[in-house]
Amino acid sequence: MLSPFEWMIAKRYLWPGKGEAFIALVAGISVGVVMLSVAMLMIVMSVMNGFRAELLDKIVGLNGHAIVQAYGGRLENWESVLANVQRTPGVVEASPLIEQPLLTSFNGRAEAVFVRGQIDKDIAALSDKVVLGNIATLQDGSGRVAIGTRLAQNIGARVGDTITIINPQGRTTPFGTSIRQVGYEVGAIFEVGIYDYDEKFVILPIKDAQTLLLMGDQIGMIEVTVDDPDRVGEILEPLAAQLTGKAVIADWKTINSALFEALQVERVAMFFALSFMVLVAAFNILSSLVMLVRAKTRDIAIMRTMGATRKSLLKIFVTTGSTIGAIGTLAGLALGSIVLFFREPIVDFIAFTTGQEIWDPEVRFLSTLPSRTDPWEIAGIVALALGLSFLATLYPALKAANTDPVQVLRYE
Repeated sequence: MLSPFEWMIAKRYLWPGKGEAFIALVAGISVGVVMLSVAMLMIVMSVMNGFRAELLDKIVGLNGHAIVQAYGGRLENWESVLANVQRTPGVVEASPLIEQPLLTSFNGRAEAVFVRGQIDKDIAALSDKVVLGNIATLQDGSGRVAIGTRLAQNIGARVGDTITIINPQGRTTPFGTSIRQVGYEVGAIFEVGIYDYDEKFVILPIKDAQTLLLMGDQIGMIEVTVDDPDRVGEILEPLAAQLTGKAVIADWKTINSALFEALQVERVAMFFALSFMVLVAAFNILSSLVMLVRAKTRDIAIMRTMGATRKSLLKIFVTTGSTIGAIGTLAGLALGSIVLFFREPIVDFIAFTTGQEIWDPEVRFLSTLPSRTDPWEIAGIVALALGLSFLATLYPALKAANTDPVQVLRYE
């Protein structure tokens, strides 16, 4: 605790007088450097957390937490396997699924696509992603499909147009294998938010997919959702043992392992690199306090002769430096929050003024800049900034506390 005398002197040093403008400038720079370093750490970590969380949500939202896929791509007696999956403890939902790479064409334009056959319930779950049309019109035998926004742009298709899906593995005839071409009406256009999905996916009822691919009553895989995505491997481990030789289980960690591991490595590396900015800010506080101590050496000596203890001087300068760090930290949190709140307009403004696409969805998968702030990370950033600020005050505070008033005032 500070005494009224100690607090009065600390406040006096926080706001130097008119003749001490240079000291005030150095202190202001220290506050600014702390503010920028804290804001940068907060912004970068929140964006990276948001990118990982948003990517995971969108991938899992479309693909589930795991898939049970048969060897050869066709799962026979899948009803019994599905029932077995649904009985597994920890499994929330399991649905049959067909996914096959094919071709689609419209008005002379052709694109490689992934045809996904899903049951009505899974198709209806995409209703909040629909931007045009009505996904409820996708019924068995309706001849309608839903396509992504990027795919619609690439081939120039709109709701109501008829696109052709081409299956190279058609029926075998005496003259060879005939390519199977089936026309489907575009019933809806959706936008998941992941560039590759919006560019490649064509969704249709599962029975229509079975007809298109000549699969009979077979399916390609079973989509699985569990109650704890981080424990998906542990939850499905007993099931994997039962399906040995029949099917293989791949969870979201395995399917996207390279991507999420790269994100984690980049996240740790960015935090480590940006932490040096906070260290630089701490050195700024140290330099400003050293200058303050040198400028106030005579005042310190006078206070010592008037009865001020070394402990009081130590507390005064530690409080001064720590307050600079605290003000900069609070300002940095405010600045970071403002930037994150207006991140999309800021990105658009930079792209407009520079003529460069800052957030290219073809490279970064997501179509918008995400953000998700972790309170524990913010607490860590605040602790780092305040801790380094406190450590930076110790040397100049000890220097001030050990000032010898006799040596200073001898020739005054």
